[in-house]
Amino acid sequence: MSALREFGSGVAVLGRGLRLWGTSPRLMLLGAVPALIVGAVFVALLVLVNGHADDLAVLATPFADRWPEQGRVLVRVGVGVAVSLLAVLLAVVTFTAVTLLVGDPFYERIWRHVEQREGDAPADVDEGFWRGVLRSVGDSLRLLLATAAVGVCLFVGGFVPVVGQTLVPVLGALTGGWFLAVELTGFALDARGRSLRQRRAALAANRWRTLGFGTATWLSFFVPLGAVVVMPAAVAGATLLARDAAREQDALARGGQVRQGGEEALPPPSSRRRPNEDRQGRGRRHQP
Repeated sequence: MSALREFGSGVAVLGRGLRLWGTSPRLMLLGAVPALIVGAVFVALLVLVNGHADDLAVLATPFADRWPEQGRVLVRVGVGVAVSLLAVLLAVVTFTAVTLLVGDPFYERIWRHVEQREGDAPADVDEGFWRGVLRSVGDSLRLLLATAAVGVCLFVGGFVPVVGQTLVPVLGALTGGWFLAVELTGFALDARGRSLRQRRAALAANRWRTLGFGTATWLSFFVPLGAVVVMPAAVAGATLLARDAAREQDALARGGQVRQGGEEALPPPSSRRRPNEDRQGRGRRHQP
């Protein structure tokens, strides 16, 4: 399947999650409450940062003070875009992590509902409340650090004229979508015993499908109240995405074991014969 079709199939996974609003509206409303509370705080912070993006761009580019006006404006617009993009990138990933943590009981119910509806749900694992919280916080912090590192690279890219205003926002959306998908699939893949590294590996096997789901979710967060409506649907869609990724990863692992076992079980070439050769040999042994 082409990358474009895989990307589209990832977007369709989010659509399947959104359909839960029609089949389980009460459950989805419960999931919207934490997103509404946390989202209000993060929107206020983003408005504050974006309101001072121009001032931050001027502070970051003192070397451009003596440039011709056209070059100075172009570079500072690019830096302002990069500042806003970096803030949004960190805010969306942090918003997702905080919302999942605050609304853990609600989102766990959504995840479990999807698992039971689809069948073959993983067994419940009682790892203890605080141990689970610490593991989730640790995973979220590692994802946040990775996001920050990528965000800094995109920030530097914002200094490049034209590229900073065109390519960098696209890369920012794809990057944010990837980290968003990794974060949202935590419920389903953690329940299947996947570590954060294994989670990334499972999703990377279908990278374009993962990017399609994550980027569509990312962009929907910029629609007014989009995060409130989409967040519970994204948890449902991420469960479907994770189930497919885990199934394919397990199939590849089993295939590798079968191939390895088959190679070890084969007799040496000298001891192998074709069936007709074996029958001819037995016939000769029985001739008088």
